[in-house]
Amino acid sequence: MSMPTLVPGRPVAFPANSWRLATLAAADPVIRAIEACRRALDSTTASATWLKVLDEQVMDLRQVYIFAPPTKILLLLLHTLEEVRLLFDERQPAAGQVRLSEMIAVLATLVADALMKLGHLDQARMWHGTARAAADDAGGIELRSPVRVQAAMLPYYYEPLERAASLARDARLLNRGRATSTGAFAAASEARALARLGNVEGPHAAVRQAIDLFDRAPSSTADDAWAFPRRRLLLYLSGAYTALGEVREALRVQQEALTLYPDRTGIDPALLRLEEAMCLVHQRNPSEACELASSTYLAVPEELRTEILDVRTMEVIRIMPARVRETRAARQLGELLALPTGRM
Repeated sequence: MSMPTLVPGRPVAFPANSWRLATLAAADPVIRAIEACRRALDSTTASATWLKVLDEQVMDLRQVYIFAPPTKILLLLLHTLEEVRLLFDERQPAAGQVRLSEMIAVLATLVADALMKLGHLDQARMWHGTARAAADDAGGIELRSPVRVQAAMLPYYYEPLERAASLARDARLLNRGRATSTGAFAAASEARALARLGNVEGPHAAVRQAIDLFDRAPSSTADDAWAFPRRRLLLYLSGAYTALGEVREALRVQQEALTLYPDRTGIDPALLRLEEAMCLVHQRNPSEACELASSTYLAVPEELRTEILDVRTMEVIRIMPARVRETRAARQLGELLALPTGRM
């Protein structure tokens, strides 16, 4: 199955023979029969070869994921997970079983994240549980830590915030202070969760640790759903500074982060713009804040206009004083969010 065309910084283009195959396999008995025959033949070939093929598939999905609409990427993720499960059910050497557990942990995390974006929160929590169990089964700290920090995103956006801070702290402790991008990811995640909880000293200490670990970590050109490049660090720092009401620092990291997105489209640039709107609320410019939030929301293609975008846009209204929420600008923004969408 060929992967969608990936153009960095732009929405992904899915060819007809990629995600449609996964769709047809679920509905068409002929396609199901073809897939069953292929899998039966695969079981007669060398497992080592298939481990390599699946490894390549997982890496492709990690790269495609950051630009793909969640409804479409879910089909590809589930299709690949079924391939992994079938191979897992066969007798494998210990090293092969570990590798398959690692694949399950990564793929299950991405499934959980896609479900979260679509607002299917209970299912997302269960898939994060599957990912953590698979990572613990594989046993490597290099996977156990990022799986937990990725899971912290769900309670960060949808609460409870205490769980987001706890998962990020667990990930940070598992990293054991090593200068890695995962350690920076965990510290930055903990910083923004603590900031939204109203903590003051904790977020600043976590921000300093995140910056220190990131600066000392080995340089990497990785740019996929499992990576933590500088623009993602800045997104998390923006969340911390915005929640703390430190507008100058928030605006600084937001502007720097936006320069790292070639065409400034997609979910992350939109989240940065929405936090800029929150800063305008802190600066007592609610009308400008609502205007920026509205234009940001509408600029995101509808297939990428997920539940997270709704939640963060609503946050612009929520942090306003009660009397300001009744203004025309705030009411119009709320009405925009109430419009029906084409989500699944």
